[in-house]
This record gives sequence, structure tokens and C-alpha cells, in this order.
Amino acid sequence: MIEVFIWIIAVLFITSLVAVIAKKHGVEYLIGIFVALVVISNILANKIVVFLKWAVPAGLIAYSITFFVSNIINEFYGKRQARKTVMIGFLANILLVVLIFIAIRWPSASFWNNQDEFALILGNTWRIVLGSLIAYIVSQNYDVWSFGLWKKVTKGRYLWLRNTLSTIFSQLMDTVIFIFIAFYGLFPVMPTIIGLFIVKVIIALLDNPFIYFVRWIYRKV
Repeated sequence: MIEVFIWIIAVLFITSLVAVIAKKHGVEYLIGIFVALVVISNILANKIVVFLKWAVPAGLIAYSITFFVSNIINEFYGKRQARKTVMIGFLANILLVVLIFIAIRWPSASFWNNQDEFALILGNTWRIVLGSLIAYIVSQNYDVWSFGLWKKVTKGRYLWLRNTLSTIFSQLMDTVIFIFIAFYGLFPVMPTIIGLFIVKVIIALLDNPFIYFVRWIYRKV
């Protein structure tokens, strides 16, 4: 299980390096990595894995780190830029859904025999797609607002506090909305919500040293 924590730290480190590059070359690098994480998380979510004792989507790491990226953008480039980033990610999600639908419906070549498997892996039900889109747009926009609120309350101090609080409440909102829309009535949802949220909180706590590293770089360069 220690390897999973190593994977999380590795992705946070790579994302932090992108933030360092963005300091010199522009916020577009962070926007690009945010959108990439959003799209990747939706593709990887088709596989269910085990984290500690909970079954979670394999896209959990990628999606959780989107909040880390949006908080960096909010902190160093402003709330307006963070909101714009969230909207770009939402549009990328819509485009992903449309393109996957096209790819599944597109008649396959005569020698390609994996259509059923392809459709099974990527053809999410409408409830999962709807839940994912609604949870994303609500929780990500709340995160941007909440981070700005805590920054005002703390007068720009205690970066770890606003990073943690905004992310944790946003992740709770995201988890509840998604699980209820996608799975309510199919099985008991509360154990899934609790497990998924605990894992997201762990990832949110792990990203604090990295956001301080990014701040140190931004002040130094």
C-alpha cells in the first residue's frame, strides 16, 4: 500500500514542477495540466481499485489533484482565472463524453474484434455521466469561492488552512453529489461516500507541503 502513497506524491511533485514552469512561461501551463487531470480522471474512473480498505475509482488521484491545481491558480493568479480554468475543464468533460459516444457508435474495422470490450469500458451509463458533470461544476466552483473566502478571513496567512478547508469541503460536496446521482437506489451509498471522502481527505492533506514549495518558488523567482 505504501506504493500508492508514493504514486500520489510523485503526481503532486510533477504537478508542482508544472506550476514552477508556469511562473516563467504563463498560467496556461497550469490550465493545461488541470484540464488533462480532469479528462484523465474520467477515463481512469472506469477501473475500480482498492485504497486501504475502500473500493475507489482509479481516477481518484488525478481528480483529487485538480483541486490542488485550482488552489495554486487561485492563490497566485486570482479567483477570476481559477473560475475560467474550471469552466474550461467542464467544456473538456463535455467534449470527452461526445467523442467517446462517437467512438463507440462508429462502426469498427472488420479485423478489429474488441468493440464489446471498448464499449463496456468507456460507455458509462447516463447517471454516472450526469453525476460526474454536476458534481464537478458545483464542487469546483465552490472550491474557488471557498479558497478566496478563507484567504480573506485569514488575511492572506495560513495557506495550509485555506488549502485544506476549501479542498475538504469541496471534496465532500463532490462525493455526495456524484454518488447520490450515479448510484442511489442501486446499493447503500453511505459506506461508499464515507470511504471515498476519507481517501480524498488523505490526498488533500498530502498536497500541503507541495503548495508551500510552489509558494516558495514564486516568492524566490
